[in-house]
Amino acid sequence: MTSIFQDVRRYVAVPRVTALRLSPDATRLVAVVQSLDPDGKTYGTALWEIPLAADAEPYRLTRSAKGEAGAEFTPDGGLLFVSRRPDPAEKDADPEVPALWLLPERGEPRRLASRPGGIGEARAGGDSIVYAAQVLPGDLETEAGRRKARKDAGVTAILHDDYPVRYWDHDLGPAQTRLFRLDGTDLTPEPGRALDQGAFDVSPDGSTVVTTWRVSTGAGNSRSELVALGGERRVLAADEHHDFTGPVRISPDGGRVACLRERHGAVDRSAAWELWVIDLATGEGRPLGGELFPMDVAWGQDCVYVTADHRGRRPIFQLPLDGGDPIRLTADDGAYTQLNPAPDGSLYALRSAVDAAPAPVRVTRDGTVEYLPAPAPAMELPGTLTEVFATAEDGTELRAWLVLPEGASADKPAPFLLWIHGGPVGSWNDWSWRWNPWIMAAHGYAVLLPDPCMSTGYGQAMIDRGWANWGPATFGDLMAITDAAVERPEIDHGRTAAMGGSFGGYMANWVAGHTDRFRAIVTHASAWDMEQFAGTTDAAMYWQREWGEPGGPAYQRLSPHLSLDKITTPLLVIHGDKDYRVPIGEALRLWWDLRRTDAESRFLYFPDEGHWILKPGNVIAWYDTVLTFVYRHLEPAFDPPAVSGLIDLGPEWPTR
Repeated sequence: MTSIFQDVRRYVAVPRVTALRLSPDATRLVAVVQSLDPDGKTYGTALWEIPLAADAEPYRLTRSAKGEAGAEFTPDGGLLFVSRRPDPAEKDADPEVPALWLLPERGEPRRLASRPGGIGEARAGGDSIVYAAQVLPGDLETEAGRRKARKDAGVTAILHDDYPVRYWDHDLGPAQTRLFRLDGTDLTPEPGRALDQGAFDVSPDGSTVVTTWRVSTGAGNSRSELVALGGERRVLAADEHHDFTGPVRISPDGGRVACLRERHGAVDRSAAWELWVIDLATGEGRPLGGELFPMDVAWGQDCVYVTADHRGRRPIFQLPLDGGDPIRLTADDGAYTQLNPAPDGSLYALRSAVDAAPAPVRVTRDGTVEYLPAPAPAMELPGTLTEVFATAEDGTELRAWLVLPEGASADKPAPFLLWIHGGPVGSWNDWSWRWNPWIMAAHGYAVLLPDPCMSTGYGQAMIDRGWANWGPATFGDLMAITDAAVERPEIDHGRTAAMGGSFGGYMANWVAGHTDRFRAIVTHASAWDMEQFAGTTDAAMYWQREWGEPGGPAYQRLSPHLSLDKITTPLLVIHGDKDYRVPIGEALRLWWDLRRTDAESRFLYFPDEGHWILKPGNVIAWYDTVLTFVYRHLEPAFDPPAVSGLIDLGPEWPTR
């Protein structure tokens, strides 16, 4: 039988565990599971019970056509979730907007709250439940009527007074994100854009809500503060050179809150991230964890747990509250998320890795990892994972993961794909459903996943190496680690291609203009003309900090489009029209520029996708196109990939 990774249609149908929540008494563990809907065109989510005994079976808790997400336990063991499911008790309820539901430990779910614009997420503490909702400015009592009037009149226009106006793949406004208690108390009346992409938590006694709060600083700029709500709004942390961002976690005793503090970058100063712990009474804050790059945060009884990128992994670290050195709890190659501490000192989490899809685990106090029954099947990988090391020109050690297909050897070397990660601040350390190297391995390719300069998990100096020097510094590292990889006897150094998305797409464009060593290059959601990009992205202020004012020297030195005349390698350009982080104008300009040259190129365009390609059919079309493009140019010594026929790949290309 064809493996899951060879048949992309089977691959997109694999269930995926996306979130994990432990009940307050540590007797129940619930996961959010995403799976393919019966129509095969969309994904839906449901809540599953994960048994704590290894010999039991997980079982589904919720089932509806609209799906359920946002699982969160209340202190008494009830399970909150958000869903668009119909409510038999409320005939007039709008089924198109998500409402807040409660599933008791025994019994049927019931709807707790709804808003005309829908509810996003909820947190519970004491007897208090707080939820976020999208609300039109003005009188709450007339909101439903005003929404209906806009809809009936066919009005979609949004009038803005400040920046930003959109985020990743959706427009901002006219509604505002606001926080409400379950009794309808509006905790944040008329916040403007302050709570967009915000994070919040509720104290254990329910009296205080702590949330991030965006503050406009003029000229399109802003910063993020941390505020406490409970009576009057009180600023806990604010600094003109830092953002205080989520995750936001209040300690079990209600006395402290942990968040992330991000230093603003500048042309001559890199951005930096640290865990920041604040005394809720005094507002006094201090860092914990040193140069760790925190991703997830959870409070223990006498410590803080974080997951942090570390040399191609994402271990769990225990941070003593006295400021002592971080203690690494997990010693394996895993990438951990969704931390749920239990009273006995163990942790429940999702563990994944470059070679393992997310699965629920228990981590004991001594770091032992115990797998729990999962609602998603284990997948047999079509190859092996190893590491490659090299030395950069400045003497820095570089490392990468290398995925080798089954059967690769000196007698049968595999064609080679260089995959460049996004960010630029990021790392190849986790399972990826969207850019999965095992699909390429199943088709006979070796895939290199390098962490060049600006990668996380190697200390601040690694980020500093490439700051404000994206193209040249990263290119040097990528070529050094590629040279080391293709020296291996299992690699066919004559058949190589490069791929990248987002910042990786920027680098794919840079590589195309600075070397002809690759036979083909795939550039996805890529920046091309940096001055154009910096002014049209959804986060222009962030890039302007690093690149300086438009027209400055950085744009003239580091924009890939200035090397158009040197591109000879065939390029596959991929972009989604709903991508607001790297707007579609980058791809349109790149495609037009390439058509004016002799370089071979193709353009795969998704009118209804954003920065990531997420719809199942489009995912299949993405892999079909990439696989055939690479195959055509590398001419490997194996049969062409079998493709779905969902997209026209050109004349005489075989389909299933």
